[in-house]
Amino acid sequence: MTLFYKSTRDSENIVSASQAILQGLAVDGGLYVPTEIPETDLDFKHLANQSYQEIAALIMQLFLPDFTQEELHECIDKAYDQKFDDQEITPLVKVGDQYYLELFHGPTLAFKDIALSILPHLMKKAAQKNNMDKEIVILTATSGDTGKSAMEGFADVKNTRIIVFYPENGVSPIQKKQMITQKGENTFVAAIEGNFDDAQRKVKELFNDENLRSKMAENNKVFSSANSINIGRLVPQIVYYVYAYTRLVKSGKIESGEEVNFSVPTGNFGDILAGFYAKKIGLPIRRLICASNQNNVLTDFFQTGNYDRNRPFYVTSSPSMDILVSSNLERLLFYLTKEDTVQTKQLMDDLNKKGNYKITAGMKSGLSDFFADFASEKETAQTIHEVYEKGNYVIDPHTAVATCVANKYEEKMLPTVILSTASPYKFPQAVLQAISKEGEKAAINKLETFAEVSVPAAIKELENAETKHNDKITAEEMMHYVEKELNLK
Repeated sequence: MTLFYKSTRDSENIVSASQAILQGLAVDGGLYVPTEIPETDLDFKHLANQSYQEIAALIMQLFLPDFTQEELHECIDKAYDQKFDDQEITPLVKVGDQYYLELFHGPTLAFKDIALSILPHLMKKAAQKNNMDKEIVILTATSGDTGKSAMEGFADVKNTRIIVFYPENGVSPIQKKQMITQKGENTFVAAIEGNFDDAQRKVKELFNDENLRSKMAENNKVFSSANSINIGRLVPQIVYYVYAYTRLVKSGKIESGEEVNFSVPTGNFGDILAGFYAKKIGLPIRRLICASNQNNVLTDFFQTGNYDRNRPFYVTSSPSMDILVSSNLERLLFYLTKEDTVQTKQLMDDLNKKGNYKITAGMKSGLSDFFADFASEKETAQTIHEVYEKGNYVIDPHTAVATCVANKYEEKMLPTVILSTASPYKFPQAVLQAISKEGEKAAINKLETFAEVSVPAAIKELENAETKHNDKITAEEMMHYVEKELNLK
C-alpha cells in the first residue's frame, strides 16, 4: 500500500506525508487526511514490552511512509529525551477505578508537547526531502497550550520563524506568562482582542490569502502550521493511545484484545481524532468519550447532528477548550460523508457563512464510536475536589472535565483511560479554588502540598522570567502584524 494525503475539500489535491506536513493546511482550505487507513496487525503482548519511543516508530512509520525508519528514529530520539521529566513520556496512573494518562511531563506541562517536540524535526526532514530552501513561517492561533509548546519546539530552529496569536483574556495567567516570556530570536507573540475562534478564523484567512502567499514567495518564505490541522501534529498523538493500551496489558489490568474507553477533554477535536485513527488501525476502543466544557457545541452536535456556533461564548477555567469552531471535526465529517469532498466543502461553507450545518440521519449513524457530554464550571470544580478527596490525586480543570463526563457515561463496565492533558500547576487558582480560596503565588505553593509533587521547574522559572512580547492587536490587524514582523515588501 502506498499512503498519500488528500484534501477533505478536493479529491484531486493529493500530496505525500512530508508535503502535507510542510503545507499544514491544504491550499483549497481543506485538511489533509490519509488516502487509506494503514493496515497493520498490532501485537499488544509484544508491544507491552516496548518503550514509548519504539511504539512511536511503529505507529508513525504507518502514517508517514515517505520518511525512512532511520529518519523517524532520529526525529523520535531528539523529541523524546531528557526534556520529559518521566522516562515513560506518558505514564499511566491508576486512581480508584479509573486510569489517568499523564500527558503533561514535557517542557511546557501540556499534552501539546508530545507532538510539538517532534514536529520541528519532522518539518526539517520534510524540507530536506522536498528540496525546500525557503524559510518556513509557522503561523498559529492558540487557546492556551499550543502557542507555548510550539514556540518551545521551534525556538531558534534554523530557517524557521513562528508567529503565535492568543486571545488576550482567554488564557490562564500561567499560560500567558509562558508565552510572553518565550525566548528565541525567531519567536513572535501577539494578544488579540476577541476569542480563540476569532484568531483561528483569521489565521486560516491568512493561509488562503493569495496576495499574502505571493508576497511570501517573493521573499522566499512559506507558511506552515503547528496547530492540529497539520497532520504532523496529529500523527504523533495516535501513539499515546496505543502506548496507554499496552501499559494496561503489561500490568495485567486487561487481556490483549479487550476493549477500553478513552475520555478526552475536547476543544479543537484534534486529540480525540487521534484516538479515532488509533481505533481505525485496530486499537480495541469501545467508545471515545468527547468531553466538553460549558462551550458545549460538540456535545450538541453528537447528540443532535446539528453543529451551531451561533451561541454564547464562555470563558471558563479550562481555557484550552473555550472553542466554538472545532477545526478537526472537518476530518470526521469527511469520513461521515463517505469521503465526499463536495459535501464536506458544502458543510464547511455553511458553517463559515451561516454559522451552522446539520448532517443527515445516515451520517449521524456513523457517530457510534463516540459518546459526548459536557461539564459545567460547578461540576468541574466538584470533580477536582472529589478526585483529590477520594484518591489523593490532583488534576487540572481540563482533566476534570474529562473525568466528569466519563462518570456520566452509562456503560462503565470497561476500563476507562482519561487523558490528563495539563499539569494542575498550569491552573493553580482554579485547582485550589476547588478546595480553598488562594491567590496565584499562594496557590502554587499550597498546591505543592496537596499534590505531593514538587513545583515543576518550568513554573519556578516564570517567577523571574523577562517579558519579551507585549504586542496587543485586533483580529483585523493580524495581516499587518505578519507583514511587519516578516518584513514583507
